[in-house]
Amino acid sequence: MRLSEWARREGVAYITAWRWWNEGKLPVPARKVGKLILVDVPEPGQGRTVVYARVSCADQKPDLDGQIARVVAWCGDQSLPVDGTVTEIGSALNGRRKKFLRLLGDQAVTTIVVEHRDRFARFGAEYVEAALAASGRRLLVADPAEIDDDLVRDVTEILTSLCARLYGRRAAANRAAKALAAIESPDA
Repeated sequence: MRLSEWARREGVAYITAWRWWNEGKLPVPARKVGKLILVDVPEPGQGRTVVYARVSCADQKPDLDGQIARVVAWCGDQSLPVDGTVTEIGSALNGRRKKFLRLLGDQAVTTIVVEHRDRFARFGAEYVEAALAASGRRLLVADPAEIDDDLVRDVTEILTSLCARLYGRRAAANRAAKALAAIESPDA
């Protein structure tokens, strides 16, 4: 498919798609043939299936192997071939997980399989799932039962994160005010 057709289909301006191509940031494989830029879009039903496993901290690293084993076994029961696995250590509240973002950006991956929805994202997983569906991709959850026993810990993490940001800003503002006062004081 031509780059202009791909851009129109994806709702992106052609010049933006062309700029992504030049910068090497085009989210799909593409090649130049003569003066044309052709985008290789996988056919529906084709593409890679990747298992994503995540734990919150390094202490839980041994749990990654168990997650992978359970999800790969589930995929086998569903007759779903697994083309790769991605493991990551990091909080689900962290929006900057590199491997997670790379997986979402890889258009060749059409199916992402996780053990529990919270391994994918604690909050807003529905939005990410809808965005995947809009691009012809899907998220499969091997064990859709929600795990509610972590709710108190999640709320505590959120409050801690918000408080750290709030008090961190206040401390920075106080340090800046003290620095300005020191500069303006005639004693200095």
